[in-house]
Amino acid sequence: MNTTRRAFSLGLGAIGLAACTTGGGTLGPAADTGLPADLRPQPNAGYDAWVSAFKARAPGKGISQNTLNAAFRGAGYLPGVVKRDRNQTEFTRTLEDYLAIAASDERVAKGRAAFSRHRNTLAAVEQRYGVPAEIVTAIWGLESFYGERRGNVPVVSSTSTLAYDGRRGVFFEKQLVAALKIIQNGDTSAANMTGSWAGAMGHTQFIPTSYQAFAVDFTGDGRRDIWSGDPSDSLASTAAYLARSGWTTGKRWGGEVGNGAPAGRALQPQPGGPTFNVTSNFNVIKRYNNSDSYAIGVGHLADRIGGGGPIRASFPPDKYGLRKDDRKKLQTRLTALGFDTGGADGVLGPKSKTAISAYQSSVGLPATGEPSVALLARVS
Repeated sequence: MNTTRRAFSLGLGAIGLAACTTGGGTLGPAADTGLPADLRPQPNAGYDAWVSAFKARAPGKGISQNTLNAAFRGAGYLPGVVKRDRNQTEFTRTLEDYLAIAASDERVAKGRAAFSRHRNTLAAVEQRYGVPAEIVTAIWGLESFYGERRGNVPVVSSTSTLAYDGRRGVFFEKQLVAALKIIQNGDTSAANMTGSWAGAMGHTQFIPTSYQAFAVDFTGDGRRDIWSGDPSDSLASTAAYLARSGWTTGKRWGGEVGNGAPAGRALQPQPGGPTFNVTSNFNVIKRYNNSDSYAIGVGHLADRIGGGGPIRASFPPDKYGLRKDDRKKLQTRLTALGFDTGGADGVLGPKSKTAISAYQSSVGLPATGEPSVALLARVS
């Protein structure tokens, strides 16, 4: 798995997908930060001792005392970060479900609006780095829902907590050192340096070491600011990352066979589903997140933002014998009956399964939470 940009892959994006499919400075009350209690500093003597030892060796890594004082003022141990790191659920999502989320009607519409709103910046980024504006916009959409979900966990607290925890201590100490050097360089302040629980930051979710390697000051204000509401530096940094990873200007990422796909390597990620021809630029997208589904999601969303249509080929029924339209109908009917599925996108995630279980209990059926053709017929 590629860990150049991110600590790990979280599907469609550490913030962007997680926020829409789950159907440190002194932080103060949870209401002021939007953070749950377990993502606010809590006393931990072991962490405090680790921080003291780290501060003693940090000057040898080029970190000044002033930076250490500013960065750790109000920082602390975040138990929720450790909990999330240890309890990452391993799951597989079909390409059909993945694309239903990655290129949902809402994400496409928001992407087209964001593309139009930042057209001049995106055009300038494309001219400088040779990466299509639609590809950059699609990554932005998958990573943070076009900047709406950038994360607000203090990065010094999160990376120091994970470095102390030790499961991936060496990796996260490197991220902490990189974060401190970013602060020392003046690109942002410790209080403003926030991100996901694992330290991915900004509109396109760079981890600190990737920021150091690829972030650019596109606006020319002297700071590589990926945290502000203005996404210019983030978008340019993403294009720079792809360009330096080998993007070939003028070559498409690929496309669906029979739907205007360029010549390339044939790829069928889901048996019975659509086949794609992919080019070398597909592999460059995978440098951003080493997943075939992610790269197809980026490419397809980019095509949709650019005015292209949906996937033409049909997907086979799922293991329950249901097609996407069947799953959407089931979600719609359950919600109408008072069992909220969190939307009708055809993706049966945790909220839908909870709704199914609740309905089953209400009618005297075993509460399995599993859909079926019979269940669909019963609620129709």
